[in-house]
Amino acid sequence: MAVTIDSLKANYLDVLKNKYVAFQGRASRAEFWQFALVNFIISIVLAIIDSIIGMTILEVIFSLAVLLPGLGLTVRRLHDTDRSGWWILITLIPIVGAIILIVFLAQQSKPGANRFGA
Repeated sequence: MAVTIDSLKANYLDVLKNKYVAFQGRASRAEFWQFALVNFIISIVLAIIDSIIGMTILEVIFSLAVLLPGLGLTVRRLHDTDRSGWWILITLIPIVGAIILIVFLAQQSKPGANRFGA
């Protein structure tokens, strides 16, 4: 599957506009990782701008703005792998928890409907 600028933009804006605080349902692997990629790129650009102006205000505002959509998307991605959204709390275990969560998020979707939806 080829990733285009249009698909990145569509998935990113869909998460921000239509699923801002949606913790129900499922999210595909592509939707999750494309959102993460765009956030990463925007964060780098804002960090550069912040370093030029000598403050970290832009990056902090952006991080707060995408916090809830990111959490919602992560929970929906866990649902897609047939796991409870509470697995996000595994990141409270230093280093190992984050690695385990990344493995869960990178796994293929469970085919067909599960307890979280179609």
